[in-house]
Amino acid sequence: MTSNQEAREAAELFRVQHRLGLQPLGDMVALIEQATGIDVAVMDVDDHHEHGLTMRDPERDVMFLGVAKTPHPMRQRSTLAHELAHILFDDWAEYDAGNWDRRSYGEMRADSFAGHLLVPRQGIREFLGNSSVELPVDLSDVVQWFLVSPQMALIAMEEAGYLDAADKKGLWHYSTPQLAVQYGWIDQYQALQSQSHQHRAPQRLLARAISGYREGVLSAQAIATLRGTDVVKAEHDLREAGIVQKEPDGTLDDAITVPPFDFDLTDLDDGSE
Repeated sequence: MTSNQEAREAAELFRVQHRLGLQPLGDMVALIEQATGIDVAVMDVDDHHEHGLTMRDPERDVMFLGVAKTPHPMRQRSTLAHELAHILFDDWAEYDAGNWDRRSYGEMRADSFAGHLLVPRQGIREFLGNSSVELPVDLSDVVQWFLVSPQMALIAMEEAGYLDAADKKGLWHYSTPQLAVQYGWIDQYQALQSQSHQHRAPQRLLARAISGYREGVLSAQAIATLRGTDVVKAEHDLREAGIVQKEPDGTLDDAITVPPFDFDLTDLDDGSE
């Protein structure tokens, strides 16, 4: 079985297990957190080549997935799907192999998994129907509908039988902004850019922190730090949600604060795109 075949089977199984059907996937961060129970964070990174990584503590069997804030929403979605593949295939050993000269089988499989998960081939057939495609407008429609890069869409369209290799090569130069401007959905794309460029704390961690705030053992500054925002904004949102902090019971001099996060991902790059 090839890496692409193995990836396709795993992607199809994941959709079946989580009752996702053939429709485009929505918020990938929420999907991964709810489907796997793994904490996911969107955060600042210093190196623009860093897109995503998955870390695992083998002693506690705890996993954490982090992706970079980026103005490229389709890339962020594919990175999240790529990292999900590493989680599902449990192929951590490859990261320790030290062979960075070429992409490993696991990396190629994760790339393929992302493509099959985000653009299921049967889903693209249902979307485009049985008629021949009109290019590049149908390429734009696939990119907009499934929220993937033009290159990922082209691979899927070729495998689904809508394009040949020459068609794919001739359209490979397109970028998402080009298609969005040309076909009138640039406002939607810019909204996606704004969303993918925002800090996001792991949902379960933030929920536990807010419970701690309510009980008077965490400060609003701790909530602000987790969210990557200022304390005024954090306090405003808590008040608007009707969340009131209890008075400290005297066991603590002050509510606990959390220092700012300092993520250094330099040594943890998994090579994902």
